[in-house]
Formats: sequence, structure tokens, C-alpha cells
Amino acid sequence: MEASKSKKQTILEAAAELFRDRGYVATSMRDLADAVQLKASSLYNHISGKEEILQTICFQNANRFLAGMKEIEKRPINNTDKVKALIHLHIQIATEDFTSITAFNDEWRHLSDPELSRFKELRRDYELRFKSIIQAGIDAGEFVSVDTTIALFTIISAVRWIYDWFKPNRAISMDQLEEQIERILLGGLGVKGV
Repeated sequence: MEASKSKKQTILEAAAELFRDRGYVATSMRDLADAVQLKASSLYNHISGKEEILQTICFQNANRFLAGMKEIEKRPINNTDKVKALIHLHIQIATEDFTSITAFNDEWRHLSDPELSRFKELRRDYELRFKSIIQAGIDAGEFVSVDTTIALFTIISAVRWIYDWFKPNRAISMDQLEEQIERILLGGLGVKGV
């Protein structure tokens, strides 16, 4: 059973890479079978199809973000530090599993219902929680008064590119990357001395 789980993980990783390079629609089961050195018919011993793979990638990542959000919400820290922690969460997830994050960010629209609706609901939940933290920071005088939707999507958009650019062998360290992004984004919210 463990070997089957290992093979399934190999299939998921290969699929995420193919989705990143070719896109979900352009990736065939034959492409995936070739990537993991199986016959296409043998793939079905491990997965039901491309849709299952996309669902797994999307929901695993959505749940990682939500679990991180819930943990950050519980911390006894101010809203500035919560936004910093959320920026770090995005950077951490994007750099730990960049292939899956690419599929998660770019290919979720190919999910079919009811999974598409469930996924959108998870995203909405995350976004509302993030906006609540920003609004609480505005109310507490930690941030300047800005539209929370614009602030949210600016922050999220500003960290979406990291998976495509950052590699561990870059001249910049992870700590330097996080510090610079944090300074730029929090500076936009009017936080001094970041």
C-alpha cells in the first residue's frame, strides 16, 4: 500500500510540473504516463484521471493556506504582525512546492462543479479573513485607511510571482526576500519602520 501511495505522489508531482509547463488543458494522460514511465492504462490504478489530480493539488494548497491563516488569527499579536505572518506564509508555500503552487494559482479554473464551487468558497473564506485583519489594522490605527479589497489583492498579487522566480541558488536569501517584500507591502499600508 505504501508503494502505491509513493507512486501516486510521484504522479501528482509530475502532473503539477506538466500543468505548470503546458497547462492543464494541453496535458494529456499519455504525457503524464510518459513522465512517470507507466503505460497510460496503468495510471488508472493510482488515479481516476486528470480532474482528480487537479482537485488534489488545488484543495491541498487551499487547505494549507487556510490552516496557516487560522493559526495566524489565533496568535496574540497585532494586525501588522499578522499581515507580516501572512506574507511569510505565502512566500513559504510558494517556495516549498512551486510546481503545485503554479497549478493552484493558474489552473483552478478548470475544476468542474461541485469542486469548482467548493474551491471558490475556500478562496472566499481565506480572502474575507485576510481583509478582516487589514480592516482591524485600519481600525486600530496601524494602517492608513485604504480599500481592503485593493489592499488584499495587491498583497496577494505581489507575492504570486515568487514561485516562478525564486530558486534556492539565487544571490538573495529567503530572509532577505521576505524582508524586502514585507517592507514594500507594509510600507504601502503606511506602517513605519518596517
